[in-house]
Amino acid sequence: MKHAISAIGLALIVLAPVAPAAAQDCAKIEVRPLPVSPLVIRTDQGEQHFQVEVAAATSERAIGLMCRLGLLPGTGMLFDFASPRPAAFGMRNTLIPLDIIFIGEGGVIESIHAEAKPLDETPIGSTGPVRFVLELAGGSATRLGIKPGDRVEHSRIPN
Repeated sequence: MKHAISAIGLALIVLAPVAPAAAQDCAKIEVRPLPVSPLVIRTDQGEQHFQVEVAAATSERAIGLMCRLGLLPGTGMLFDFASPRPAAFGMRNTLIPLDIIFIGEGGVIESIHAEAKPLDETPIGSTGPVRFVLELAGGSATRLGIKPGDRVEHSRIPN
């Protein structure tokens, strides 16, 4: 099922009470919607369609999904590192649980860290070099049957 989501709909900026330190940090972070494009994951259960924001610039990747209250169904964020490298993510100023999906240069899912805990700064790393990382709402990978070895298709991913 495809979702028609505007970039504004993806930018859910914090307006509610959160942990005090995160609230102070989020007050200083400018959350702007990024360009949105379609992404498909081919699983054993069929195609899973998403509309994702694309974070390609260093400054965009640094903010990612910080200070958002949630993600609309069928949305997420794709991080493009331009070339394969080990990747590590933390949940600093991230207020929602996320599934962090590490993707090789050819679009194959290498590993998944499910249900990353909000505000936990423990590094979550790839198992090897990856070019892309996809963040989805926590629990999405399990619910949709997304697993390592599945193929991700997006205009930025060479297949």
